[in-house]
Amino acid sequence: MEPIHDADVTASTASALHLPRILCLHGGGTNARIFATQCRSLIQFLKAEFRLVFAEAAFPSHAGPDVTTVYGEWKPFKRWVRWLPEHPTLGHDEAVGALDDALREALRRDDLRGATGECVALLGFSQGAKMVASLLYRQQLREEAGLPPDTLRFRFGVIMAGSAPLVALDPALCPSPGLPDASEIAELKHCDPGVHVLRVPTLHVHGTLDPGLMRHRRLLEEYCDPKTRALVEWEGEHRLPLKQTDVMPIVAHIQRLARETGVYV
Repeated sequence: MEPIHDADVTASTASALHLPRILCLHGGGTNARIFATQCRSLIQFLKAEFRLVFAEAAFPSHAGPDVTTVYGEWKPFKRWVRWLPEHPTLGHDEAVGALDDALREALRRDDLRGATGECVALLGFSQGAKMVASLLYRQQLREEAGLPPDTLRFRFGVIMAGSAPLVALDPALCPSPGLPDASEIAELKHCDPGVHVLRVPTLHVHGTLDPGLMRHRRLLEEYCDPKTRALVEWEGEHRLPLKQTDVMPIVAHIQRLARETGVYV
């Protein structure tokens, strides 16, 4: 399998320059090129309606689980935050600043390719999914506090194999100190269910054979409002679905969220 090269990481065609954009965050120990390839089926079935843009994390990492089996030569591998004790310590501002810079840089580069569509949503896998949920929660807290909106305002998120807990990207806005800081390793012991509830619409995608399924279900059930969350399960492990029968329910829910949040007019 040949890698998707940097110029093609947007994984879209020139004819899609005007389409609304979904900003995609890869898992820990991979990178934007790998994630674009892992998302190839989603790209295929969404390309008429959305332009997928793949951001790359700032911090170097060992390869994630099972990454080297297929993508061992696709270095460098990256991560958004620490998840292992041997990862160098990060300050909060450094971690959050690098995350925000990576998102802006991905969109800036896509703008240079001629893209003009609004960035309407986030999509992430594994550690990237945790960051998607955490970014949406920060957006929600800022709005509830009456703070000026960020340049980007996401209407929904797609959280694929994302684990509890959320990460506090702006601790000053959190209703309690129960969430891990972005500089910490986020573990389940940090969970503070029922206090931090994400109400921005989310679609959760779980592989029923994923070893981390329990943690993924906790993110869904303890941190996301039942009124604004949806779940798609498929018979798979810790990876992206590729078969049409597994991908189409995800596509249908993304289309539904786009209608309900005003992306489609």
